Amino acid sequence: MNIALIAHDEKKQEMIQFTVAYKDILKKHMLFATGTTGTKIEDATQLPIVKFQSGPLGGDQQIGAKIAEEQMDIIIFLRDPLTAQPHEPDITALLRLCDVHQIPVVTNLAGAEIVIRALDRGDMDWRNIVKEKKD
Repeated sequence: MNIALIAHDEKKQEMIQFTVAYKDILKKHMLFATGTTGTKIEDATQLPIVKFQSGPLGGDQQIGAKIAEEQMDIIIFLRDPLTAQPHEPDITALLRLCDVHQIPVVTNLAGAEIVIRALDRGDMDWRNIVKEKKD
């Protein structure tokens, strides 16, 4: 599966801890991330990451484009709900695209752990179910 990893500045350390803890699961998938987050994950885990621009510089929109092209399967976006983000419209657009295209998106560590464990169990075949409903 194609998994996007995004974290606001105050959540980057949580993302690093998460990816280190679940490295054995994540290494089986194609990983994407916004710029700084991707670099930090790579440094901590040695997992290969396809990196986009930093979020405020268009990285959120680049991931959104992958969602619109049905080339992204899961979004793990550790958001900081207590700090205003200058690129909030981009974040809102990304979340809207997830809803439109039926892409699972989690925005906190608890949700990320549920999704990653479901992925490990093989419970994430949702795209096939959605596709069958369209056909």
